[in-house]
Amino acid sequence: MAIGNGLDEGGDVMSEINMTPLVDVMLVLLIIFIVTVPVLTHSVKLDLPRATVTPNEVKPDNVTLSVTADGTVHWNDTPLDEATLQLRLAEAAAQPTQPEIHIRGDRTVDYEYVIRVMAAAQRAGILKLGFVTEPGT
Repeated sequence: MAIGNGLDEGGDVMSEINMTPLVDVMLVLLIIFIVTVPVLTHSVKLDLPRATVTPNEVKPDNVTLSVTADGTVHWNDTPLDEATLQLRLAEAAAQPTQPEIHIRGDRTVDYEYVIRVMAAAQRAGILKLGFVTEPGT
């Protein structure tokens, strides 16, 4: 058995594993588990009431605003003028769950007409606004 402080000049190499640190770690872990297991399993027995709950999910409607090539705005396929558009957007913004506004602009429409629709939605207080496009090929 090689016991020493490592200062001797002997060429002997210690080939045994020192088990003391391993045993110390295992004892500490055992004590931790012994202390924490009763805390985890201790609870107060209660007879809780049972209830069935179904979530009331109100999905907002989607409103599609289409802007044609000549600048005409359609509310779900119904053509509108600018005053009626403002009125309908204000009604939509006042709802408890605002609808999502999807803007579809024609490929050849002037940018100005789409911006007018976006500005009208912003003035009305619409929070969810998106653009509908077709994927490119």
